[in-house]
Amino acid sequence: MADSVGGKGTAADAESLNRSILIKGGALLAAIREAGRARSAGESWLDQLLNRFMADDAFRVNALRFVDVLPTLKKDEELVGHLQEYFPAHEFPLPGLAKWGLKLGAGRLGASLIAGAVRQSMGVMGKRFLGGASAEEVLKTVTALRRRGLCCSLDLLGEESVSEAEADEYLQRYLGLLDSLGPPLAAWEDNAILDSVGARPAPRLNLSVKLSSLYSQLSPRDHEGGIEGIARRLRPLLRKARAQQAFICLDMEHYDFKGIIQGVLKQVLMEDEFRDWPDVGIALQAYLRDAEQDLTALICWARERGTPVTVRLVRGAYWDQENIIAGREGWPLPVWTSKDQTDACYERCLELLMGAHPHLEAAIATHNVRSAAAAMVVAERHGIAPGQFEFQVLFGMGQDLASALAAMGHRVRVYTPFGELLPGMAYLVRRLLENSSSQSFARMMAAEDWSDDSLLKAPDVGRDEKQAEPPAGFCSEPVRRFVHAAEREGFARAIGEVRSRLGRSYPLIIGGEEIETGCSLVSVNPARPDEVVGRVASGGEAEAEAALKAAEAAFPAWSALGAAERAGYLRRAAAALREQRDSFAAWEIFEAGKPWAEADADVTEAIDFLEYYAGEAERLARPGRFDLPGETNALHYGPRGLGVIIPPWNFPLAILTGMLSAAIVTGNTVILKPSSQTPVIAALFVDLLRRLGLPEGVVNLLPGPGREVGEYLVRHPRVHFVAFTGSREVGLRIARLASELAPGQTHVKRVVAEMGGKNAIIVDRDADPDDAVRGVIASAFGFSGQKCSACSRVILVGGNESFVRRLTAAARSLHVGDPQRPGTFMGPVIEPAARDRILKAIEQGRKVAEPALETDCSHLGDGFFVGPTIFTGVPPDSALAREEIFGPVLALMDAPDFDRALELANATCYALTGGVYSRSPANLEKARHGFHVGNLYLNRRITGARVGHQPFGGFKLSGMGTKAGGPDYLLQFLEPRTVTENTLRKGYAPE
Repeated sequence: MADSVGGKGTAADAESLNRSILIKGGALLAAIREAGRARSAGESWLDQLLNRFMADDAFRVNALRFVDVLPTLKKDEELVGHLQEYFPAHEFPLPGLAKWGLKLGAGRLGASLIAGAVRQSMGVMGKRFLGGASAEEVLKTVTALRRRGLCCSLDLLGEESVSEAEADEYLQRYLGLLDSLGPPLAAWEDNAILDSVGARPAPRLNLSVKLSSLYSQLSPRDHEGGIEGIARRLRPLLRKARAQQAFICLDMEHYDFKGIIQGVLKQVLMEDEFRDWPDVGIALQAYLRDAEQDLTALICWARERGTPVTVRLVRGAYWDQENIIAGREGWPLPVWTSKDQTDACYERCLELLMGAHPHLEAAIATHNVRSAAAAMVVAERHGIAPGQFEFQVLFGMGQDLASALAAMGHRVRVYTPFGELLPGMAYLVRRLLENSSSQSFARMMAAEDWSDDSLLKAPDVGRDEKQAEPPAGFCSEPVRRFVHAAEREGFARAIGEVRSRLGRSYPLIIGGEEIETGCSLVSVNPARPDEVVGRVASGGEAEAEAALKAAEAAFPAWSALGAAERAGYLRRAAAALREQRDSFAAWEIFEAGKPWAEADADVTEAIDFLEYYAGEAERLARPGRFDLPGETNALHYGPRGLGVIIPPWNFPLAILTGMLSAAIVTGNTVILKPSSQTPVIAALFVDLLRRLGLPEGVVNLLPGPGREVGEYLVRHPRVHFVAFTGSREVGLRIARLASELAPGQTHVKRVVAEMGGKNAIIVDRDADPDDAVRGVIASAFGFSGQKCSACSRVILVGGNESFVRRLTAAARSLHVGDPQRPGTFMGPVIEPAARDRILKAIEQGRKVAEPALETDCSHLGDGFFVGPTIFTGVPPDSALAREEIFGPVLALMDAPDFDRALELANATCYALTGGVYSRSPANLEKARHGFHVGNLYLNRRITGARVGHQPFGGFKLSGMGTKAGGPDYLLQFLEPRTVTENTLRKGYAPE
């Protein structure tokens, strides 16, 4: 079934409309082909390259990656080395290279020749898609376009700012552009088509602005803060644009920012200063499933405003990224998954947009001839003359379409990016992707086997698109995306509801009974220490002995249950936790000081542990068979017995749930001794298990002093295993105490211990600078560095002053404060002792290294706040480079080459996590084999391991080598047993 423009009316109306589109489209195709013949003949090297992209997917991926890294390769030898790494068996089809071949790269002359040819060719590519590197070059470009009867919209290259300093720089560049280009463009001779919108003058200077460049702390969870952060810099830009009679269009970017960008437009343009100004626009992406809903809302808003704005209707440039991110995170796909669905949505939006004239003015951005024809037909049916709307094409693409439309009397605007190549590489790669896509309309037109009827065919949407079905087996629980108001409001509401429950008391739970001891652990809010989160009963040796007896009493029945029944309890707990996820996350904000995203992620990880270990227990319950003729051999597992679970405070629900659920789903019974800093969350989770009907005594809650209760349990002869996460000092002490044979003990205790790290990220010379800065910031300062996986060292290959400067500025821009606020990136550290220890480490660090950043948090009141701190020139043998600080302190050091960087990374007693930012395939391969850590992350942050996907745990003094969230973790809580039976009787054995 074909879906023509609008999607409404009778079938006859739709057929009539489609016939008109086909007639208009046929004429347009003929005009395009005529323009193409007049323009040039022959195939350029870039066309050859795009053809190669189409024919060879592997080549396409490597070529795009090489183009992406090229601007960072300053030395000829580095460039040729990367060329050889990316194309070991191929020649890169660039002018002058084919006859030389990559073998010439072995010598200095060969490297110089090849590097020069490559850079020259990339310059040609840049000129194809970019309007210049400076205002002077851009002026020449737009003047040339004007002579061809085309106008332009200038886009200053660059994606998101990583710091507020960069956002200020972007603003000044936009303002400078208005000053430098305004006067020369004003001196142009009048052009009736280009210089008017209906009866209103059309600004000659038109700027497209990426709002993420104007505010570095954009996050969908902080919707209002994002709007205000952008608006602070957008207002002076709009003010100057209005004074210069320029036009400003707000570009649309990633889906996460869509709501904020639309919110900025609606808020700022309703202000008195701008409400009567029509020379503003916004892009709308038709590949989004909610495009029509967004456009309808814009129409209502524009009518209320009373002054028109322009809507640039595009398909969208981030389709691959949106698909990958949504698929990885388990979020609903925000985009249509087929070209036909996107095309159909585009046409429906055309009808809405033209129908909203004059409240909205249309800018039809497309290279699709059917879409352009549909726009003309729909405009005619709504009585909109050519001068009252415009078409837009991308610079370097759609030249023939632009010429044909201009010849028909339409205003055509060329979207013209400009700037330095390095910040423009993301844009350039997107354009190459678009040109080489099998669904690119330009490629379809160039193909001989596409007829006019095929090119102009109405989009086929006979089969409704559905969200992809989740894969069978374990699936991660999606974290909150916070793009929708309902998510944000629900989370904020949960914080308010939990606040009303602060200060309550919680008993011990032993054998299903609630026990008060007269002694309590008082848990306080680390952001507001005068606020009591709760009081949890504290036990001693007497209560520990009672808990041991209760666990022993529960063991026979619990261990006798089938694995499926025990797994059922975990799945029911996961379902209950899923229903209460915002509430538990709110408790983490109050008790652990976790910001919104960190708190939510901790709850989803707990759900993941429950679901994953339930499935793993059922898998391990199936006996392994290793039969021989006349003999059966079966391997099966049984529970170890009674265990002690000692979780940390920094992941007060996730790690607690992971260790606890692994122990009980395998048939063991346990005593849970939670951290003294976060006992309320532990009490709440145990209460959740009780409400689900978990048998009494399977889990016994026993908060108490570690030196008294913890050591009593670890030493006890009836304890079979101890699962611990925490400091190296305590972990090693537990391992030593557990290894001592107590009187009456008849078994060797198993210790599962994860004890921290001194984790490093290597930033190679060719690293993507934006990705590396963002990854280090997230890894080092997320949750104030209070993660065993956090980055505390950065090793810069060859040194990198630009990276240090940008990293420091990015860290300085982070919001430190109360985690109840959605815009807070860093909350408090957990307690005064932690704050004092971190501050002492900073004081000692000043004696051996240079502070690049220190943060004053005195204005934040009595909370336990420590801001981001960065040291440069850190000696590799110093305590700053070797000892775990467990706080937001980052040590930077240089290495002359990648091999030395690996040596420095490995030069600690820890081996937990590590990371590398590099675009050298050879160096990434070196890291895979030579970076000695339990979890190695390449070109991404080093925190946030995913259950079932990234089994987590280290070795050396980071732990015992176990991998939480992986297929071998449950084995720590099981005893393997082999049963062999001789089936041979009197010379006969059953089959």
